[in-house]
Amino acid sequence: MSGIVTITLNPAIDKSTSVPVLVPERKLKCSVPLFEPGGGGVNVARAIIRLGGNANAVYLGGGHSGKFFESLLHAEGVPGISVPIAGHTRENLILTDSSSHAQYRLGMPGPVVDDYEWQHLLEVIRQMEGIKYLVASGSLSPGVPPDIFASFSAIAAIKGARFIVDTSGEALREALREGAYLIKPNIRELAGFAGVSALNAMEIVDVARGIISRNRCEIIIVSMGEDGAMLVTADLSIKIPAPVVRRVSTVGAGDSMLAGIVYSLFTGKDILEATQFGVACGTAATLHPGTALCKKEDALTLFEEIRRKQPLTTGIKK
Repeated sequence: MSGIVTITLNPAIDKSTSVPVLVPERKLKCSVPLFEPGGGGVNVARAIIRLGGNANAVYLGGGHSGKFFESLLHAEGVPGISVPIAGHTRENLILTDSSSHAQYRLGMPGPVVDDYEWQHLLEVIRQMEGIKYLVASGSLSPGVPPDIFASFSAIAAIKGARFIVDTSGEALREALREGAYLIKPNIRELAGFAGVSALNAMEIVDVARGIISRNRCEIIIVSMGEDGAMLVTADLSIKIPAPVVRRVSTVGAGDSMLAGIVYSLFTGKDILEATQFGVACGTAATLHPGTALCKKEDALTLFEEIRRKQPLTTGIKK
């Protein structure tokens, strides 16, 4: 199996379509829909494989939609382990208004998961061998307790694996209570963690350093949308600007960014180069419509642009 294992507790079938113009009280004709398997950890695994790596996706799945989800994942060549649940895997809708290019992202609630089902997922992870990076990403389905992230951290520690987290709220707090190697909040999530509505660049570093000093967390990478990302450790803070591109869709950008970071770390790159490649992957995902993730050729081109403007040996602030 791969040394990278991703976990998704609330996967979804992402259905993308468009209408000529979005107006109320009218029957609207949609374009042919595109169906893709989605959810944080699943998208990270999909993007890693697109970059030339390998990853195993462990997720909760159930019902007819769960079987369809599994077939979509298989069609992309992603090794997946579906932990069965009684409920049906959810579906999300991404709708584009072609007249304005406005995108509407409709996220459905996940199925209720009982104690046996999420405990079964924990046992599946415990039985896996050879894990080097354990990546828990995405939201919780109803019924899954936030402290499951602390359980993931404990399992990673026993296996000697690096635990990487991309979630928010109480689930993130629970992960940090037990310890994480790296977390990747966006500015809004980091602000919520600090109990404020917004953060400027200096405040981002201060809040991140505070988390690092109070918790067992080594690295925080704050995603900043079209502004790139802020890499923060106990003795390093550096902003990695994103290349300027024509953005078509931001769906999947955060997952692509995390995939680029994890893939780079797994292949032996240092954290600065990994973050730069992650920003390149996140930006690459915005070049395409719907829920498309990054493409390797786009990511490599953008990575070279980032490196030209910010060489790996310069610009580091202690």
